Amino acid sequence: MAGKASVNRPVITLRSTAGTGFTYTTTKNRRNTPDRLELIKFDPVIRKRVPFKETR
Repeated sequence: MAGKASVNRPVITLRSTAGTGFTYTTTKNRRNTPDRLELIKFDPVIRKRVPFKETR
């Protein structure tokens, strides 16, 4: 049963667009958001909120 749940909610990496190399790791629901995520989150390297894009 655990294998089936991981198919619908894959682990993704969100990388900072500021070029600092900082990343967040999270899961997403592939049924509701089939496109790549882009979220505004805090980058502690430059101490600002910047867009983070999903990388594979």
